[in-house]
Amino acid sequence: MIPGNIDTGERIMVEQAVRPIVQRMMSYIPAGWTEAVMYSRAGHGGSSVTGGYSPRRSGWGSGLPAPHEHLMALGEILRKQHGWEPVSMEIRCRPSGEYRLVAFHDAISFVTGAEGGFQVVLDPGHRLVQPGLRQEPGTATPAGDPESAVARFRTYLERRAAILGRPEELPPPATEAAIEAAEHKLGHRLPADLRALYLIADGGRDLDLFPRNAWLSLDSMVAEHTEWGADQRPWFGWDLEWEAVVFDTAPADTVRRCGGHPGWLRFGTSEDGNFLAVDMSPARDGRPGQVIGTGRDHDEGPAYVADSVTSLLGRCLELLEQGAYELHGGQLYLDEPGSEPETQQIIGGDLPDEVPATLQALHVNNVTGLVDLAPLSAAPRLRRLHLNRSTTADLTPIRDLPVESLRVTLDGGDLTPLTGHPHLASLGLTTTARVDLTPLRTVPHLHGLDLSGADIADPAVLADLPGLRYLALTADQWNDLLDGAGAPPGLAAAHLSADDATFDDALAWAARLGLDTDGAVRVSGSGGA
Repeated sequence: MIPGNIDTGERIMVEQAVRPIVQRMMSYIPAGWTEAVMYSRAGHGGSSVTGGYSPRRSGWGSGLPAPHEHLMALGEILRKQHGWEPVSMEIRCRPSGEYRLVAFHDAISFVTGAEGGFQVVLDPGHRLVQPGLRQEPGTATPAGDPESAVARFRTYLERRAAILGRPEELPPPATEAAIEAAEHKLGHRLPADLRALYLIADGGRDLDLFPRNAWLSLDSMVAEHTEWGADQRPWFGWDLEWEAVVFDTAPADTVRRCGGHPGWLRFGTSEDGNFLAVDMSPARDGRPGQVIGTGRDHDEGPAYVADSVTSLLGRCLELLEQGAYELHGGQLYLDEPGSEPETQQIIGGDLPDEVPATLQALHVNNVTGLVDLAPLSAAPRLRRLHLNRSTTADLTPIRDLPVESLRVTLDGGDLTPLTGHPHLASLGLTTTARVDLTPLRTVPHLHGLDLSGADIADPAVLADLPGLRYLALTADQWNDLLDGAGAPPGLAAAHLSADDATFDDALAWAARLGLDTDGAVRVSGSGGA
């Protein structure tokens, strides 16, 4: 037995919990296997499994069991003993039944997908700044009018009643004191037109008055605002967030490019994680009180709906006149299809001769020969450009585009066109020749780099990037950097790109980056019956 940092009692409990997992792994053995590896993350939110058998057959993870009940039990033991929530684990076993468990808290985790390897989170509280927070604020006056909003609302209810054959019962009105109390908790005063509606009725989730959305009461509005927190958006982990892009809405520069914002006050819900909100912190060309779509399906950007609740009510009346509604169970539901500009185009070949001016994201896939990026000058709103298994020799067209996320295979390795790029935030770079990273020193908003596919001339340049928060390198690249100049000073997360790395390798690497890994648990034994 190898106890690691655990006493005899804990070791016995861990062994008992691991044994059925190993037995399940052995029960799925393919012919000729020499080792099975299972990576798992287990906590109150459930457990995940990835890994596979060596030598590999039809892909990593092929045939691996998912003993979630036993993994959850093992995770609970480690949580109680060490306070880890959730727990990251690696279990390796051989045909003899001998196994080795390595476990630590989820500051270190296995990365699934094409990237492989391990991720370490050095600053769990750090969040990347959303681009919308740097946008120029709007200065226009609100477009909504409380008297018009009330008149439209009453007309709207009358026409709904005529269609339904009965009036719809409204809840009692909210009081001025209740509205002021809600505004205090929300941190913003409600727009005058929405405020006037609450003085007629205090909303309710059974009131499906807006297109695809029910009207929230004041209490529900405050509860949703509080539940989503100060930054108003979920965090999906560094492996996804380091190169995430928030797109602009149409009309452009009306809504801040954020996944969420504390100035967005949700007053309508579709009950699927999406909301209508009044925007009290618009971008330069927006207006306070404009209505937007936000929530679960809007992490890459909000949707502009109307310039005010007043205008939204006018649209509701138009939909009734057009017959754009459905009746179900005695209820009337407005049906308004969304209309978003083309923001993303996936191409299986070379770039087209004509690129849509509205294009904000472009993925070029599997191109043989060099890709000429010159046609992209016709896409002045392009923010994400990913060349996947495709190569270009000249990044000059990128210089005048607002590209924030760039993934590219570069023939020749010349990064000079990126010098001083005012928008670039993340770069995934593969090169066919040794690359000089010096131009990256002048990129003011660069926060993420994946250089695991690049041949780096001088890794010491990376230590001169104080704004870098995420860095992905191979094991050799990390060793060269850490043996020399050291890691960039502001790293919040890092990625070790190595298909053959073990959890022990990841622990040793994370320790070099400054993470205290002394508390890792290591137990070995036999999983035989």
